[in-house]
Amino acid sequence: MKKMMLAAVLALGVCGAVQAADDALKAAIAGSHRSAANSARDSARHPYETLSFFGIAPTMTVVELTPEGGWYTEILAPYLRDKGVLIGAGEAVAPEKRYGTMFMKKLNSNAAVFDKVRLGVFDPPLAYAIAPANSVDMVLTFRNVHNWVELGDDKLQVMLKAIYTTLKPGGVFGVIDHRLPASMAQDATASSGYVHEAYVIKLVERAGFKLAAKSEINANPKDHADHPKGVWALPPTLANRDDKRAEYLAIGESDRMTLKFVKP
Repeated sequence: MKKMMLAAVLALGVCGAVQAADDALKAAIAGSHRSAANSARDSARHPYETLSFFGIAPTMTVVELTPEGGWYTEILAPYLRDKGVLIGAGEAVAPEKRYGTMFMKKLNSNAAVFDKVRLGVFDPPLAYAIAPANSVDMVLTFRNVHNWVELGDDKLQVMLKAIYTTLKPGGVFGVIDHRLPASMAQDATASSGYVHEAYVIKLVERAGFKLAAKSEINANPKDHADHPKGVWALPPTLANRDDKRAEYLAIGESDRMTLKFVKP
């Protein structure tokens, strides 16, 4: 009987911790510190469902690769601030480094939210000082793989190995990118911004990761991925300006793969 009571108490404790983490994630997403423009995209980017799918927890050490303007940083920073660690890994902060400067501007905009965010360097193919080896629970990249394709396979593998090295065994590498239909050809530089899901899986698994799960959380069946100026024709960029604007707005944001890899 005592063992059963202890098990029940422990189960309640676990359930309570899970609920608290879930509430904390929802609170970070609903926070007043987020810009109105960023919050308006939640229905297209599904941050709660996406981060829950990856298995994020507030006690984790998490790396966000190439955070730039900090869309996801607005959510991750307050969520991890008290019990975990967020590392924003991108270009070094320097006058000639546009994205590094952009990210630092974001961090300086609200010290109460971003004061504990740590910096790492992720500047392919030049420099990888992301985090110490085997120190990270989760690495996240949002719509960056298509930018990496032009590096070529050899440099891509060096980059992915650097990511792999930072993760603890069992650590998660979460990947989201614009998905190219298998029936369409992908060029050597992914110039449309779209990439084949099978290509991404093969690429990442070559670096030693294992695909643990994939999700259709960020799928958009309206997107046929065949647009002048590629994925940037769609919102929020609308690169073609008024040309077919109503059509692109009706499609919405791109069809995206959501892939969860694990370091064995």
